[in-house]
Amino acid sequence: MLIHAVESYLSLRRACGYDLKSPGRLLRSFAVFAEARGKHRVCSQTAIEWAGLGRSVHQRARRLNHVIRFARYVRIEDPSHEVPPAVFGSEQHARPTPYIFSPDNIVRLLQTVAESSPPFRRQTYRTLFALLACTGLRVSEAIRLRLEDITPDGMLIRNSKFRKSRLVPLHQTARAGLERYLAYRLPYAPFDDYVFVSLHGKPLLINHVEKAFRSAIDRIGLRRSPRPTPHSLRHTFAVRALEASPDGRDRIAEHMVALSTYLGHSSVVYTYWYLEATPELLARIAARCESFVTGGQP
Repeated sequence: MLIHAVESYLSLRRACGYDLKSPGRLLRSFAVFAEARGKHRVCSQTAIEWAGLGRSVHQRARRLNHVIRFARYVRIEDPSHEVPPAVFGSEQHARPTPYIFSPDNIVRLLQTVAESSPPFRRQTYRTLFALLACTGLRVSEAIRLRLEDITPDGMLIRNSKFRKSRLVPLHQTARAGLERYLAYRLPYAPFDDYVFVSLHGKPLLINHVEKAFRSAIDRIGLRRSPRPTPHSLRHTFAVRALEASPDGRDRIAEHMVALSTYLGHSSVVYTYWYLEATPELLARIAARCESFVTGGQP
């Protein structure tokens, strides 16, 4: 049955480290849809019909591309499976232009948060946003931090995106700020082991963080296109790290790999994307290319 082939495919890919929660639900839905129509192998027409149930072109493309990848897998052992054509186009969205904070605007953001009330809330969000800015953590990683994850060697980020764990070193100033917050925070929730907690002593939720961030952004009047988000602090960290890259082809390559590892990217390709994030970086790249073409060093 088709559903058995789907489960085999999902098991194999999960063994390779993929989560596949959403793709798994979609492929099971496709298998049920196909078998209800008497199709026990992948049929292009049925796959396109099922994918066409998506509400947008992007959703249809995503649904069909999951089936295409699955069909390529099962076709290896059974050529009677058809690989559908990608009639809805690519499932990939163009990545939006990131908002990059200036150093002054980060200072303004933290000052604005520090002026909010009540006191415990402002201490929590000021420390959280400062930590995001100086480490490039994802918001989800920061709010899942536990007390035991703060080690002498840095912050242990457990089972983050793509099920990866990594150690993020802390500058002494960042560590000092985090330790001040923890000394202030522990009496509020002494039995909770999360680093960042709410006024009720519960772990912070992403929507609470986003609400606090939007409120601070609105108060300091930052432009809205592109609109800054908490993730913009991670983008800013990555761009500033690239701007500080040493000269020389080999050293730049090492710097890029180190930054990719530090950020927890599954591939260095996602780190290369930041090279086009600011005019300053693009201008430096253009200047290096021009120098190389005219006989200079790469």
